[in-house]
Amino acid sequence: MNQFSQLSLQQDINRAIHEMGFEEPSPIQQACIPVILKGKDVIGHAQTGTGKTAAFGIPIVQLVTKQPKVQSIVLTPTRELAIQVSEELRKIAKYKRLKVLPIYGGQSIGHQIRALKQGVHIVIGTPGRVLDHIRKNTLQLQDVKMFVLDEADEMLDMGFIDDIEEIIRKTPNDRQTLLFSATMPYEIKKLANRYLKNPEVISMNRGEVTAPSIEQVYYKVLENNKLDSLCRIIDHHEVDLGIIFCRTKKTVDELTESLLARGYIVDGLHGDLSQNQRDKVMKRFREKTIEFLIATDVAARGIDVGNVSHVINYDIPQDPESYVHRIGRTGRAGKTGIAITLVTPREIKLLKTIEQEVKNKITPQELPTIEELKLIQQKQWKKQLIDIIENNQEKLADFNLLLDELAQQYDWKEIVSAAFNLAFVDKFLSQSVQDEYDFGETGARPGMVRFFMNIGRNVELTPKEIVHMISEEVDIPAQSIGKINIFEKFSFIEVPEEVAPFVYEALRYSRVNGYRIVLEPARPKSQKV
Repeated sequence: MNQFSQLSLQQDINRAIHEMGFEEPSPIQQACIPVILKGKDVIGHAQTGTGKTAAFGIPIVQLVTKQPKVQSIVLTPTRELAIQVSEELRKIAKYKRLKVLPIYGGQSIGHQIRALKQGVHIVIGTPGRVLDHIRKNTLQLQDVKMFVLDEADEMLDMGFIDDIEEIIRKTPNDRQTLLFSATMPYEIKKLANRYLKNPEVISMNRGEVTAPSIEQVYYKVLENNKLDSLCRIIDHHEVDLGIIFCRTKKTVDELTESLLARGYIVDGLHGDLSQNQRDKVMKRFREKTIEFLIATDVAARGIDVGNVSHVINYDIPQDPESYVHRIGRTGRAGKTGIAITLVTPREIKLLKTIEQEVKNKITPQELPTIEELKLIQQKQWKKQLIDIIENNQEKLADFNLLLDELAQQYDWKEIVSAAFNLAFVDKFLSQSVQDEYDFGETGARPGMVRFFMNIGRNVELTPKEIVHMISEEVDIPAQSIGKINIFEKFSFIEVPEEVAPFVYEALRYSRVNGYRIVLEPARPKSQKV
């Protein structure tokens, strides 16, 4: 079973999944969806990033009727996850026209009450805010058929266990209950024993995943500059033949178009291509008339090309198995190969999970600078120029008249340098990876950026916690973090300029001791009003 079409899903759901760009269910989706559709309780033992949201989201959308009553509740530990889950369920339910509502603290409860009164089918919320609505009698649970605990161990760590149990007790006894957790501590097992009926345990065992012995590196990139970063990486490496992996068909199409527009010789491969189209793309790839094949995991299956020098994960794979399958496309038949992964600040934790599971350290690399790319480009041009001068003199005749005219006014070195500069600027001018963030004057020491954070001693924050959080989330040495000032309700931190964009992107989505972080560049004292 390796296609969504084989899971007996409604046509509206299959259509929505197809538009989302997913071609086949992940292992946990394959295992969970049929069991949940049969009405059984489930304990899903799976890490974040395995596709577990769709594993319970697809069956929920299928089993919920169009009757405008709350029929399913999903509890998540954080506001961000509630929003993320609701967005995915909305996409799945697009053509079934179900109403999905996230409810969480920090948003107007009045807005949520009005939305609930208008009729909602599926509610995704944090335990505290869900309980608020239950106590105000603005959330009715008598029609709930499915109850989901997502990331149960994290909710336990955040002290939500009493709230969770109070909410569960308000739901009908004949409900279907689904529990998903990355770890299974005693308290989670105890909770499952108390509230789940003969659950089927579905565990994604990754203990025996091993990665092939090829060079594996990763680059930290900013989400909005992934394309420019990819171009720098491609230009820095001497690629004989490469595969670039994307998560969805939509990304394959967009990346193929963008790289073609920048002059790279690429072609895309995904499940929407006919067999004839696929054969043509693969013929070009095998004959090396393209530099890169851009593909989804599914489309790349069955490809057996022995001289692939580079595999690039443009989108980090969602699980270690996919990572191993992807990078195994290079380094075949005793040849050397390199696997490159692009990682955004929010994906550092997923990268570390992959490292742990494949029992292999993936080496961090710095993005190549414009100066390094200039040197590489000059070497390539030198080789190409020598080839034309020695073997293709006829190609030079077209420019003789122009050169004669210019030579009357300028030295030949100036003419050649200007031509090189024109070609180089045209190629690299757009590749400004970190220019998007200009934090301005923040009152930090030279070479540093100072950030304001909306939490302090009021959430028992300590310098040690801040250092650990930044070094873990952004994967930078703890000793590089600068001055830290913690006050009652806010804090200031200094980080090196070169990592400031990564710190900013990583931490503004984080939580500390259950509190959401608001991070922004600090203002110098002279600018305060």
